[in-house]
Amino acid sequence: MKISDLLDSTNVIPDLAARSKEEAITSLVTTLSARLDDETVAAVKKAVMERESIMSTGVGKGLAIPHGKCRSLTKTYAAFGKLQEPVEYNAIDGEPVTILFLLVGPESQNSVHIKMLSRISRLLNSSAFREKLLESDDARNIIELFQAEEEHFVRI
Repeated sequence: MKISDLLDSTNVIPDLAARSKEEAITSLVTTLSARLDDETVAAVKKAVMERESIMSTGVGKGLAIPHGKCRSLTKTYAAFGKLQEPVEYNAIDGEPVTILFLLVGPESQNSVHIKMLSRISRLLNSSAFREKLLESDDARNIIELFQAEEEHFVRI
């Protein structure tokens, strides 16, 4: 499974307006409403916020990877957002966050979840890639950037 396969124009927000961590996460989770019923969306938000309460998913360098597992999901879902203005996120480096990548999946697929988190982390660890994402203001272009970056990693 590729990260870019999980993204489309409905779940990529190149100009996310949020004033807080919870608002940003809520906006990303809400993008899943086209695919999931309201009850499942609420369960996903609860799972992500519970995970966030254990330890911030702000991994540094202006990046957060909010994630969670939910019993009512049968497959993995993702959403990407680039904030208009950075928000305080209690990140590991103490810096605000501008880029968020949401990943949620079924409780029964722990190994897939861990592999996908690792892949997202590896891709977004590249400062050049993050810079390209920050420069883009178009959902289609952001998806294409993920596709190209994944292709690059496959060749390495």
